[in-house]
Amino acid sequence: MKVARLYAPGRLELEMDPDPKPGPGELVIRVRACALCGTNFKIFRHGHPHLVLPRVLGHEIAGEVVALGEGITHWAPGDRVQVIAAIPCGECRYCRKGFQTVCENLESIGYHYDGGFATFMRIPAKVIQQDGLHRIPDSLSYEAAALAEPLACVLNGQEQVGTGPGDTVVVLGSGPIGCMHVWLARARGVDRIFLIDVDATRLRMAAERVEPDEAICSMEIDPVERVLRLTHGYGSDVIIVAAPSAQAVEQAIAMAARRGRICLFAGLPKEQPVVQCNANQIHYRELTVVGAYGSTPYQNQRALDLIARGEVPVERLITHRFPLDRILDGLQLMAQGKALKVVITPS
Repeated sequence: MKVARLYAPGRLELEMDPDPKPGPGELVIRVRACALCGTNFKIFRHGHPHLVLPRVLGHEIAGEVVALGEGITHWAPGDRVQVIAAIPCGECRYCRKGFQTVCENLESIGYHYDGGFATFMRIPAKVIQQDGLHRIPDSLSYEAAALAEPLACVLNGQEQVGTGPGDTVVVLGSGPIGCMHVWLARARGVDRIFLIDVDATRLRMAAERVEPDEAICSMEIDPVERVLRLTHGYGSDVIIVAAPSAQAVEQAIAMAARRGRICLFAGLPKEQPVVQCNANQIHYRELTVVGAYGSTPYQNQRALDLIARGEVPVERLITHRFPLDRILDGLQLMAQGKALKVVITPS
């Protein structure tokens, strides 16, 4: 089979490997779609402290079961499946409390196990044990199903801040994740949504697809002032920071309404993780600030259901499709800011 294997930052090699065989409790899928994401790009450029190289990346995966290991009884060749990325242990203190996203022993596809930038992929027994393999409805494409994984992370974030009817929501960052936040907030019944980005071109590309109530370019206008004006001075009930920017976090606090909820969805660069804020704003206005990281297997299933019902039309985010041989072209488009979502189709 063909694989794209990362040996060092900037060194991604296309190679031929023997087809994988499933061990006990495992199965093998033919990868039909694996989407590129910002994390893949950062790892390609800079590596990752938790990643032992060489490694096959790719964690937004959908495919078709082709081989079963000993003990697998609930799956059959030909089954169409979506795969989780983050694998909780199910046994630690946090998993027992139901907090699987902060599992002490969390492992991930594309980090601890080879991922989906390959013709075939062995699914670890641990994924199946944790209900991390989900059937794709017949009506859904492999490409759309692959995007259930990032949508599950978006779902986790919005559940943390409880978006719902009556809310005004601001999303800072108009990449694929920001777009999914806009769609999901609509599906959860919020009143109004404003989308903000520093990049006018990216914001325009996103706004054409997700149609926020207003798109605000923060290079052209003060976003805090604009949100306050749009909300008659009250501020936004929910602000989701989907951009890796300390300034965006500061703006989120400044534009929050009394008892507003702020979701820090995007991590900050390791060289600039510290944010300056007026803690009195949080104190006197009774703001809630939460982090959101990853998703649970159950949230992956629910994300797949949302896509299948047409409530979050993720396929509209796909701007480019490439075979595995052209994965470097996809990464280059991401570097140039010319793509929203790139999907690799190894098979």
